[in-house]
Amino acid sequence: MTTTEHPNAGPDITGASIRLEQVRKQYKGQGEPAVADLDLDIAAGEIVAFVGPSGCGKTTTLKMINRLVEPTNGRIYIGDRDVTHENPDELRQSIGYVIQSGGLFPHWTVERNVGAIPRVLGWNKAKIAERTTDLLRLVGLDPDEFGKRLPKDMSGGQQQRVGVARALAADPPVLLMDEPFSAVDPITRVRLQDSLIDIQKKVGKTIVIVTHDFEEATKLGDRVVIFSRGGHIEQYGTPAEILANPANDFVREFIGSGATLAQLSLTRVKDVELEQVTTALVDEPSDRVIDRARAAKTSWVVVVDDKKQPRAWPSVDEIATAPTVSSYIDARLPLVAPSSTLQDALDVMLAASQGGALVTDRTGGLIGWLRISRVIDIIRTQLDEAQPDEVGYAEFAEAEADNGGPNTGELNPDGLGTGGPDTGGDRS
Repeated sequence: MTTTEHPNAGPDITGASIRLEQVRKQYKGQGEPAVADLDLDIAAGEIVAFVGPSGCGKTTTLKMINRLVEPTNGRIYIGDRDVTHENPDELRQSIGYVIQSGGLFPHWTVERNVGAIPRVLGWNKAKIAERTTDLLRLVGLDPDEFGKRLPKDMSGGQQQRVGVARALAADPPVLLMDEPFSAVDPITRVRLQDSLIDIQKKVGKTIVIVTHDFEEATKLGDRVVIFSRGGHIEQYGTPAEILANPANDFVREFIGSGATLAQLSLTRVKDVELEQVTTALVDEPSDRVIDRARAAKTSWVVVVDDKKQPRAWPSVDEIATAPTVSSYIDARLPLVAPSSTLQDALDVMLAASQGGALVTDRTGGLIGWLRISRVIDIIRTQLDEAQPDEVGYAEFAEAEADNGGPNTGELNPDGLGTGGPDTGGDRS
């Protein structure tokens, strides 16, 4: 098999290549192998998503890489190392592993969970503490706020972030993720996906992720492997290649009639020109804010804190009811990240019954906003040659937006708090 070169290979890549040669897993008492003679080559620094129907061998293949499942035959290489016969415990200490719900030790604090593998490896306390602090910040958690917490005192999304931090603690070249986001709600899932994309830009690991969701695979994966029964690879390529040119009938059937909609996962919020918003600070004189909003010809403002993180988006009329800007925090603001797909953004807008979404960076700082009419225009362009039922999705979105906000695409602050996403604590 020809080695795949990562398109962004360079000094920031800290991952190692993975190569499987004729790897086979035959369970006792089963006539057919779970994985039959698999060859697979993953380039250093790539995210590769394994996807396929239940029982196709994708999870078995993932677990053979760190030998949680022992291969019956074949060889597995990480970088230039043949790890097929290495000590499995030592091998697993050198590979990050993330499972559903984080897999945290429930009676250990966050700090102790993150430092688990470094302690086993004999790191000193100062080095572990520094690494833990850095990683919690990397995954978007304040070390002072979360370091001493127990998992039970955190949301599912926060626990999963800790799970990612723990997997990265010993700076492994490879990170394996087994359905890592399937146990959280859809909005939190989007934010965790966005966080993983952002983290990967900084750490450059080789990441293999198993998912049952083709849309998630196309969003996260630099490349996607579509498996059929027995660990047979039906297609291995970039999301764009698979969507544009399915290799066979199996792939066409698997990605489904909604494949055109999946093209939305290839377009990110960062690819769309954002609109600027008028902002206000807590306790700022209301008349000053109103003058600024009127000058900008807008009927609403976004209240931000000193870190530019959005707190609420009241109307000018609401601002005028008090002498200074309120400190109220609206926990249901529709927020998306630049790495969010347009489909993510549309889902957030519809969930909040709003005509747009605020776009924030990884620290939660406001960048701008994206109106739903702009997203629908792009959808219509991408669905020009789609089936009628797929075009209907854009029409449905437009109708839903009209129900929650003015036809002009202006945000409808009065609609907030009536079904929007809960952003509390899990902002990407």
